[in-house]
Amino acid sequence: MKVAFSTVACPTWTLEEVADHAERLGFMGVELRTFADAPSQFACEPALTDASKVRSMFDKAGVEIACLATSLRFDEPVGDPFLHILGDDDKPTRAAKTMIGLASQVECPLVRVFAFETFGSESRSNAVRRIAEKLKLAAAAARNTGVRLVLENGGSFATAADLAELLDLVDSPHMGAAYSVATAARAGEGPREGLNVLGERLALVRVSDWKGTTPSGLGQGDIPNAAAVAALAGAGYRGWVSYEWPAAWTHAAGDASMMLGNAAKTLFQWMGTPAKSAAARAVPIAAH
Repeated sequence: MKVAFSTVACPTWTLEEVADHAERLGFMGVELRTFADAPSQFACEPALTDASKVRSMFDKAGVEIACLATSLRFDEPVGDPFLHILGDDDKPTRAAKTMIGLASQVECPLVRVFAFETFGSESRSNAVRRIAEKLKLAAAAARNTGVRLVLENGGSFATAADLAELLDLVDSPHMGAAYSVATAARAGEGPREGLNVLGERLALVRVSDWKGTTPSGLGQGDIPNAAAVAALAGAGYRGWVSYEWPAAWTHAAGDASMMLGNAAKTLFQWMGTPAKSAAARAVPIAAH
């Protein structure tokens, strides 16, 4: 397994600071949250810096860019039938192409997207087919780029079984799965069950910890992250495990550097792998 962290933990850090902290804290990679052309309050927004400069920063630190994490969703209902015929209502696919292009330029293998919600009186089966068709177009845009889209569970598609239903319909080698352990757990799915359903399609596993609705340090909350890592180790998983400390979205208490360092140490312990020296020196945090 390869350990990364998401920049939602550190929206005020520059890209150079992100790369420096990743190296110092013992992470192998970083998941860069991006808003593409939309307004962003992240100082580490990769779309606002020359791609070659972004790549150079992380090469210098010896850190991989594991994923570009977008908020792209493919659930927008079909609007004007005339625009649909022209293909002009397919904004998510165009946005996905832009993100795939950026990922290719910074040599990042994964772009995270969502399906998200079903709406109104539309049956679930119709919504699934409609969303899958849009996802199929987006996946086709990744052909010959070296980039793979990864579909993360969330909204009306909170479990691995929900993701598998969509991935079966998309049926593309250019789309895999990103699995949020916390999202699935809240929907009643155990990590071993979910990870078994996704199997070889799994490319990214996201871990975060919570006590009820309050963020907590990794291993200090209610989410079965240790069980998820154990299941991944048992299956011989070699992909990315990305830690998310949601400082950008919540009033999470705690210094980002300390929270990330302790998360790295915890993940390496769960994996049974010696941590890098900096991660091993991280200061333990109190439960809260």
